[in-house]
Amino acid sequence: MPWRTVERATDNQHGGINVDEPLEELSESECWALLRTVDVGRLATPTPGGGVDMYPVNHVVDQGSIVFRTARGTKMANAIEAAEVAFEADNAATTYDEQHDDPWSVIVHGHAELVTIATELFDDFEPAVRPWHVSNKPYFIRLLPTAVSGRRFRIEPSS
Repeated sequence: MPWRTVERATDNQHGGINVDEPLEELSESECWALLRTVDVGRLATPTPGGGVDMYPVNHVVDQGSIVFRTARGTKMANAIEAAEVAFEADNAATTYDEQHDDPWSVIVHGHAELVTIATELFDDFEPAVRPWHVSNKPYFIRLLPTAVSGRRFRIEPSS
């Protein structure tokens, strides 16, 4: 069965959610709230040769944007030189509990820019963007969103 977009239901018996529909579109505010619950997402950037590269990045939500750290290299160059990049995060690897949660995915489209001005302060003065490994990642990249969308997938818990 192909995925399809469904209208939000008003079924008060199930908290206003139609539990019979396999897919729920999330509001933008729900998307931002969910992005704050995970610290790893995937950055998609176009490559000079016309392809797409995917990079796992540790991120924080800051001032209505996604911020991640990086070192100088392909990821940084592809991100800041691209007209548009995409960022995806979900609860598949971190907070998902099959017995209590439905899986979700949020995608943010936008433009990535290097944070270069000292006055461009973050909500938290020192954002807690911690890379997985110990290599130096001195640069902050901010993804300024042009579109935010998300979906929650209703599944039957396995027995």
